[in-house]
Amino acid sequence: MNKIFLVLLFLSFLGNAQTNTYHISFENAVHHEAKVNINFPEVKSNSITITMSRTSPGRYALHEFVKNVYGLKATNSNGEMIKAKRIDPYSWEVSDHDGTVNIEYILFANRGDGTYSQIDETHAHLNMPATFMYAKEFEHRPIEINFETRKDLDWKVATQLKQISGTTFFAPDLYYFMDSPTEISDFDLKEFDLEGQNIQFVLHHKGSEEEFSEYFDQVERIVRQEKKVFGELPDFDYDKYTFLACYMPNVSGDGMEHRNSTILTDKESLSEGGMKGNIGTVAHEFFHAWNVERLRPAELEPFDFSQANMTGSLWFAEGFTSYYTGLMLCRAQINTPREYIDGLNGTFNYVWNSPALDYFSPVEMSYQATSVDAATSVDPTNRENTFISYYSYGSVLGLALDMALRQQDLNLDDFMKLMWNKYGKKEVAYKLSDIEATLKEYAGERFGSEFFAKYVYHSNMPDYKNLFESVGIELVQEEGKYTGIPTTETTGGLKINRNTSKNSPAYEAELTSGDVITHIDEIPVKTKEDFETAVENSNSDVIKVKYIRFGEERTAEVKTEKDPTYIIRLKENPTREALKRRENWLQAK
Repeated sequence: MNKIFLVLLFLSFLGNAQTNTYHISFENAVHHEAKVNINFPEVKSNSITITMSRTSPGRYALHEFVKNVYGLKATNSNGEMIKAKRIDPYSWEVSDHDGTVNIEYILFANRGDGTYSQIDETHAHLNMPATFMYAKEFEHRPIEINFETRKDLDWKVATQLKQISGTTFFAPDLYYFMDSPTEISDFDLKEFDLEGQNIQFVLHHKGSEEEFSEYFDQVERIVRQEKKVFGELPDFDYDKYTFLACYMPNVSGDGMEHRNSTILTDKESLSEGGMKGNIGTVAHEFFHAWNVERLRPAELEPFDFSQANMTGSLWFAEGFTSYYTGLMLCRAQINTPREYIDGLNGTFNYVWNSPALDYFSPVEMSYQATSVDAATSVDPTNRENTFISYYSYGSVLGLALDMALRQQDLNLDDFMKLMWNKYGKKEVAYKLSDIEATLKEYAGERFGSEFFAKYVYHSNMPDYKNLFESVGIELVQEEGKYTGIPTTETTGGLKINRNTSKNSPAYEAELTSGDVITHIDEIPVKTKEDFETAVENSNSDVIKVKYIRFGEERTAEVKTEKDPTYIIRLKENPTREALKRRENWLQAK
């Protein structure tokens, strides 16, 4: 990255006078606290504003990290207290300085995932926006940070930041610093060289060396297959990419991409299901090194730490990446073709049968990320009927586009490669219209126009039956009666656990979330098995449902329908042409 080396060259002449320095220590890790010190030298203005981020790269909703900051104080170059006035919920105005501003505060952190930070006696898992305050007026200044590690816990530092010496690291500017998560723990490390660049896998876990070796072999196969899609690796800064994996019982499951690294967290150890359960996140997040980190929507460039960030392209940035997640596991020979095809069922049916198709296109689903991407709220919503995850929606669109292209002896890999060469490799942010224009360039004006008009700007569904047929896959409808009543077993009875789906039998019968089902056709039901057996054994297409709402017993008549669920499966005897397409699609490259 030329910008980084120019900054380094500049600093070599000017020294460190214009460098902001950070220091963090973990004496009270047992109580999830860290102490942070920041030094801002050569402050020319009468006052500066010190701010805590409200959101984080890769997340699109607000998180208000300032809630875990306390004990803040400001001093000058002599250590004398100076004025720090809180001017809004997440900022302080610091004045009366002597050209130097020192900030100190305590951070509480106890959620280990891709958005937040966690500090305890197992590690210091740091997402920078959740950890460090900043001064926006100095956003172009380089940053030097020292992590005061716990030597008694054998802690080491893993990060995409450039190491200066020991536990001191460098970032060329504020944005790079904020985009550089850091894992400090007694971790294990494996690495390999690819195209002259170092691919590191840092693993904080309680497993064995043998388990890590087996897992790392899968990681390497994934990296090589994803490189084949785009034809080359990105030009990683400092020639290094780092997976920061923490598979410990105290973390929360997540994955979060960054420019030259990714956070991978899960409670499952490799020996307790993580070997199979966590590898998909590896595939998803590394694919982001191309698609979203460098092949980037214009609305996210630059990322704004002070407010929610919205783009209509997440069906492509996140959704197409989700499509490639399962496909890469198949091509890397971690999952078999049958496992991959079977794994399409859940996502396909979720999208295909969603009433939200009546309301929003993939673009508009992407806009809702600011309300759903790890966002929190206390009021109920009707998302069961109004929202489809852009991850899932984009994934089935990517599947449809790939199969449609393959019918013309084209493929999605080459389209992604074209997008990469036009935008990602040059790091030119794209607009939604640029994706459409590139598809027209690659597959023809008519094909590109129709795909976007029908499936991107509107919520029509592609002809999946025909598309699946072209690669030797069949799409058949499930047998059985369908009520559309989603239940969960509780101590109070069999409860409808979410809003019923619009136009379903349950919805039409005016059953809704919170209702407690007691009888089906006068037969008492207390478990999901009771419920399903009573429905299947009913002699009528109309079942009588007794339920309790607001403490009163009521009765509804539910007219059952044929189950709308589809099964996607490999055809046993596909045509030779379909089999060839399937092999070209799924085989290792």
